[in-house]
Amino acid sequence: MTGEDRVSFVHGMCTQDVNGLATPGAARAAMLTAKGAMVADARIVKLPEELLIDVEPGLGEKVRAFLDTYLISEDAELAEATGRFGQLGLYGPRAAEVFERALGIAPAAGLFETRDALQTITFGAHALHALGSPGYTGGGVELWIPPAALEEVFVALEAAGARLIGRDVLEVLRVEGGLPRYGADLTDTTIPLEAHLESSISYNKGCYIGQEVIARATFRGQMSRKLVGLSLGEATPAPGTELFNGEKRVGWITSVVRSFARGEHVALGYVHRTLLTEGTRLSLAGGAGEATVASLPLVTP
Repeated sequence: MTGEDRVSFVHGMCTQDVNGLATPGAARAAMLTAKGAMVADARIVKLPEELLIDVEPGLGEKVRAFLDTYLISEDAELAEATGRFGQLGLYGPRAAEVFERALGIAPAAGLFETRDALQTITFGAHALHALGSPGYTGGGVELWIPPAALEEVFVALEAAGARLIGRDVLEVLRVEGGLPRYGADLTDTTIPLEAHLESSISYNKGCYIGQEVIARATFRGQMSRKLVGLSLGEATPAPGTELFNGEKRVGWITSVVRSFARGEHVALGYVHRTLLTEGTRLSLAGGAGEATVASLPLVTP
């Protein structure tokens, strides 16, 4: 998004304090309906001349339509930016060392340990954005790279000692870390407080769409359900499988992976607020086994 009113417009369209965000800077935010349900889980990147809005693959058109609905007289313009960047992630205990060796510059203090910390660096003739992403392994960064430099950066990272993994491995690390993802654990009926997204919400920013629902839920101090970790043993229920306490339906599963760190299948899911205690045992629908409530993260980096 560009234009003189871009910051104030997006500020009013999401849960985060975009006005108060440093330039350059980045932060997670939720976009909500007037009823407080999620339109998208987004990362706002604030640069001197533009805002970049990063959402899950496939959500771009939905988010653009949502913003366009309210974009009336503001001096602000939306444009597709996906083609401007490729994305690589660098994670693990040696990630900072590999970063410096491959890119020829030391990471900014806290980059690998602070979620959405932002450092813009020059690699050859190209500007790369590095965004802190520690949730997977305790230390990590996402690199946004112009397509013309993508292969060169990839080769440099491998030469510096990085090993290639795919999205299937990242999905395991995501679930182990208790990180909800839109399209799996977050949907258009989710209220952010159900999914522990408090860090995406500013309680001092003033009005935004869906604010009244968030304020009421915060005042009550509890939601009827919460996202939890689930230990499954060898059971392999599909996402959407319902959870029961006796004969009563009390929740459902959203994501399932095989955790090699725990030696079992694990899941994320929503459970009624009266059953959130670690160790609570629930039945899987159809007699498919049991799920035991476990604290998040399921695996500590």
